[in-house]
Amino acid sequence: MGRSRTKSKKTHPPPTKPAPSEQPKPAPSISALLGKARELLVQCDYDLARRFIERLLESQPEHAEAKEMLGVVQLETGNLDAAKQTFLSLLTSPSAPPSAHLYLAQLSDVDPHLALRHYQSAVDMIMAQLKGKERAVDANVDKDEAILKNTAVQALISMVELWMDPSYDLCDAPEAEQTCENLLNLARQIDPDNTEVLQTLASVRLSQSRPDDAKEILERAWAKWKNLELDDETMPSIETRLSLVKLLLELSLFKSALEVLQGVIATNDQSVEAWYLEGWCFFLMAEQARENGFDVEDLSWMDLARDARDCMEMCQNLSANEESPDMSISEYVKELIEKLQVLGVEPSPAGEDEEDGWEDVEGSDEDDNDVDMS
Repeated sequence: MGRSRTKSKKTHPPPTKPAPSEQPKPAPSISALLGKARELLVQCDYDLARRFIERLLESQPEHAEAKEMLGVVQLETGNLDAAKQTFLSLLTSPSAPPSAHLYLAQLSDVDPHLALRHYQSAVDMIMAQLKGKERAVDANVDKDEAILKNTAVQALISMVELWMDPSYDLCDAPEAEQTCENLLNLARQIDPDNTEVLQTLASVRLSQSRPDDAKEILERAWAKWKNLELDDETMPSIETRLSLVKLLLELSLFKSALEVLQGVIATNDQSVEAWYLEGWCFFLMAEQARENGFDVEDLSWMDLARDARDCMEMCQNLSANEESPDMSISEYVKELIEKLQVLGVEPSPAGEDEEDGWEDVEGSDEDDNDVDMS
């Protein structure tokens, strides 16, 4: 009888432990969503910013900053009615920011009286916050206070501009002049060194037919920053400097206007408005030389007219490359080029240094930095 075989044991792989179920990722915190939304707004990525904002509002529907950012996204993407409703909804919150009133003021351009009320509400809120800052002791108080002061000043300037705007009936009101004076006095109390306040005051003086006073005020405004380096953080914005140029041109202070413009173009040589204003300045100087029969700043009317033509050509080229060019500037430039062409003014030959003439006028004398405003 044969030996029976032992049954071989079947080997089985060790039982596998069930894989632990993947834990769902925790939802991003409110602060993380808020931070990402802020970052995307700075990058002008409004569609993606909206997604983060809406996700935040799903969990906190009354979050004031998130609602404000949603309004900004709607404003920047052209959905003005929705933006208006968003900012209005902020006003029902006890933590409504002054900026909600400021945005609503800008959206109320068809009703200047409503815009003024929103600006006034924003100023009142900011002034209350500034009083709180006076009592607080914190390392960041000075920075926050400076931001609040600048915001209040900008709102007051906007109110003055509404009162002065000839397209509204406000400018004809008997109280218009005194109201503007009061608003600017308050702005100067808030920030005595603010150059935009001084420039606005000069504009008011021009509207009052007081050019000598306007000139003196502009001298004070410009003196606060004209010797600064172009990259100085306290240098006024390009927009503010261009506003100064317009006032200088209105007073026929051409040399000073050109000096300011040279600094602007050195900072941003793609500024269509800067090239336009420089061309307009040279054109006005050329007209003065032609009418009076003598050179202006040692330049003949043809030299000045050619400089004007060169600036206008540059302006036209830059404008053609913009996605949304300022059509009013484009029309003015076209008209001036046509007028100069009729007068026989051709652009400078290619390769010729277009700014040699003006640089020669500036020279290298020791008094170059002391520009005469007269």
